[in-house]
Amino acid sequence: MNIEALPTTEPTDGKTRLILAGEQLFAENGINGASMREIATKAGQGNHAAVQYHFGSREGLVRAIFDFRMEQMEAKRGAMLERARAMGRLKDARTILDIILLPQLELHDADGNHSYASFLSQYLLQSRSPEFGDFSGSEPPHLTEALRLMRERVDYLPPYVAQRRLISISLMFLNILMRHHGTDEAAFGESFPDALEDTMEQIVGSMCMPLRMAPALAGTN
Repeated sequence: MNIEALPTTEPTDGKTRLILAGEQLFAENGINGASMREIATKAGQGNHAAVQYHFGSREGLVRAIFDFRMEQMEAKRGAMLERARAMGRLKDARTILDIILLPQLELHDADGNHSYASFLSQYLLQSRSPEFGDFSGSEPPHLTEALRLMRERVDYLPPYVAQRRLISISLMFLNILMRHHGTDEAAFGESFPDALEDTMEQIVGSMCMPLRMAPALAGTN
């Protein structure tokens, strides 16, 4: 299981600095808790309206963060898909969930923290979309393929159940990433790889378990 980080060299272009500054401040203060002026200042922009100039709005910046990070993970997901295809494992739930989730392990900010994980957690907690795999409209092809494979794997679930479970297992993964990764093993009594492996097995069970509630009873007390 590869958990090495992508390079964290300081970006040179102003637009990328705004994206990364926005990610960090949204992670620290909430998606609605950081001002556009604060983000511009953190990115070293003298123009305090730089966010509006490049992205139009707070929502535009949120979308840009998703697009930027999704693009970073595409090559990894593509390689994982090709490997799974060669091994005949494109219907294996653990393999598909590894492709969807594990590339996020490699995303660090300039300080070595997982600010994207915190940002994404906050976004998912606010999400009300019933559409399976809805991530702010971003549709990178390799992630889209992995999500399609996952939906086919759990085709016995109603769409709204599959989406609810996808959000739940994503939050499980992000929680273990933020809580354990980079900490002293003695603080938790287990290594991060061991904690991650156990969590991934939990995730497979949570995503794939049969729907035990009779449809006629759904939504009743």
